Amino acid sequence: MIMKSLIAGLIGVTVMLFVFSCATVPSEPLGPGELRLLDMHVPNQVTVSFPYEITFIFRADGKPEISKACCTRSDGGPSCFKPKDLKYGSPGNFTIQFLPASPGSYTMECYAEYLRDGKMQRTNVVSSQITSGGK
Repeated sequence: MIMKSLIAGLIGVTVMLFVFSCATVPSEPLGPGELRLLDMHVPNQVTVSFPYEITFIFRADGKPEISKACCTRSDGGPSCFKPKDLKYGSPGNFTIQFLPASPGSYTMECYAEYLRDGKMQRTNVVSSQITSGGK
């Protein structure tokens, strides 16, 4: 009985996260030089004190220079990272390395900063649920 309730709850949370993460991606066409995050991919289970990669999927008009990706955990403050393995395309992607500091489950919300028309701009926000275990 408890297991069924737990599974039902997890499915509900997963559906809500999917709906809310999709709601942050604007559907209108890209403007000149615009970069838009479409999604972020995080490993299913991560371990405290071991870095893991987060992959961001994006669409861009041209090849805007991405300076950093900033993420905020639901249980902590923001952290910014230099993007690695940047690949432009339709869609493009890049990765960052993140180091979980404490075990638990939390939501990670991220955006990227990029150069557009000589000014730094922020993308939309994408999010993911992350569960980190002990050492």
